[in-house]
Amino acid sequence: MPAQWRQRLKFNGLVATAFALGLMIAAVFRLPTQTHAQQELAAGARAGTASAATIRTLDDLSNAFASVTDAIKPSVVYIKSEQRTRADRIQLPPGFDQFFQFPGFPNQPEQRQIEESAGSGFLVSPDGYILTNNHVVDGASKVTVRLLDRREFTAKVVGTDPNTDLAVLKIDAPHLSPAPLGDSDKARIGQWVLAVGNPLGEELTFTVTSGIISAKGRSLALPGQTARSIQDFIQTDAAINPGNSGGPLVSVDGEVIGVNSAIASETGYYTGYGFAIPINLARRVMDQLIAHGRVQRVALGITARDAGPNDAAYVGLPSIQGVRVEDLGADSPAKKAGIEAGDVIVAVDGHPVSYVGQLQQEIAFRQPGNVVKVEVARKGGVRKTYDVRLEAIGQPEEAAASETESPETTEHPGTASLAPLGIRVVPLTAGLAREYQIDAGIKGLLVTDVNPEGPAWERLAPPSSGGPDVILSVENSPVHTVAEFRKILDQQGKSAIVTLRVYNGRLQSKRIERVQLSDRAN
Repeated sequence: MPAQWRQRLKFNGLVATAFALGLMIAAVFRLPTQTHAQQELAAGARAGTASAATIRTLDDLSNAFASVTDAIKPSVVYIKSEQRTRADRIQLPPGFDQFFQFPGFPNQPEQRQIEESAGSGFLVSPDGYILTNNHVVDGASKVTVRLLDRREFTAKVVGTDPNTDLAVLKIDAPHLSPAPLGDSDKARIGQWVLAVGNPLGEELTFTVTSGIISAKGRSLALPGQTARSIQDFIQTDAAINPGNSGGPLVSVDGEVIGVNSAIASETGYYTGYGFAIPINLARRVMDQLIAHGRVQRVALGITARDAGPNDAAYVGLPSIQGVRVEDLGADSPAKKAGIEAGDVIVAVDGHPVSYVGQLQQEIAFRQPGNVVKVEVARKGGVRKTYDVRLEAIGQPEEAAASETESPETTEHPGTASLAPLGIRVVPLTAGLAREYQIDAGIKGLLVTDVNPEGPAWERLAPPSSGGPDVILSVENSPVHTVAEFRKILDQQGKSAIVTLRVYNGRLQSKRIERVQLSDRAN
């Protein structure tokens, strides 16, 4: 082979070896294999692909909202109710009536005033049953329902339930489109929802707004609320305004998961907090209203509140959950079964109970005579399960609050300080019982003052601030003197949590308070 060719082959071999080594080095150190211009073109292509994917996702969501809206709007109704009230009458001396007989004068017996209000509702059956809020039709003498296609019908009020703020109406009309009902228990915080209704009345009928489920299991202080009110609201940031009441809260699957009922607002208009009654609760009420025209409820015969951190620690719960028993009726089903004040109810028939609304729903809609297994937690991690035979709730008794003002807190002879609780107390004498209008059968220590920096602040109340509270017992031991109280506290460890049985003279009710002692001396 000529020397020239040998030189060329040797040179080409060196070039190939160098190129291979370069690729290996680039791979080891992850050096770019493209030019800057090529990299920019590739990045642009990838960005275009990502943008296209995002647009497709948003388009899919938009189409889903539109499809749900098209399906649900024919089920939604506009409700107008009329309340007829008697006009104020002017009492005239005998014989003067004939001088005041002209149209519009309020002394005429037939004179009436008509007040109108509006709200929303939705069809739940093809034969014309409609679900709405009780406050939309409460006291109405006439209810008119308008459909999306502008047909109007006079509706019959089948039944109402103020304790859940629900009502059922009925219209006779052909070609109706009932809304599919979903399962509110499966609804998750963060899921998209649509609210449909008639905000602000006549001008904005059949409006659709969107948002997410912001929270579940909410309770609200609402007008007319009683101890029998059941609250387990779904919170949403979908815009809800006056007039939306009774309309559906709808999932992106097109199923109703709630009945829009209330808003939290200082102005009366939407501020980001709307609340809906879960459809599972509404369905139970609706079925009874349709079948019987009223709701039959059963009860354990207790008053209760959500358990707090001290309750969980006291009964050895791994997390803060359950319902604390405040008081039991003298002949209540729960008391007969063995449940005690201070117990924390954690389950009913094996279903965990986290808050009062859940307990109410587990119990309220069963039948009288049904036996339920109620699991409770007690001090030190003790667990017990009781078979409770449920009883029907009778007609509610109105508990009127005393209209007399409670006397201001004064220092009475025998008043003593209990530093571990941050309170001052005095034995309840017959004279103090009369002064503060406390039943003569109540025995214990009257709370006269509560230190704002003490552990009992906002748990116990003196007469001047929500009281008078009377401490009946500590750790199930009755206390009639300060010495008895101090002796029991001395038996507890530092920073221990103690159970106080308390009677409130203003509300005439008993309750449980659990307070963690401070390490201050008595």
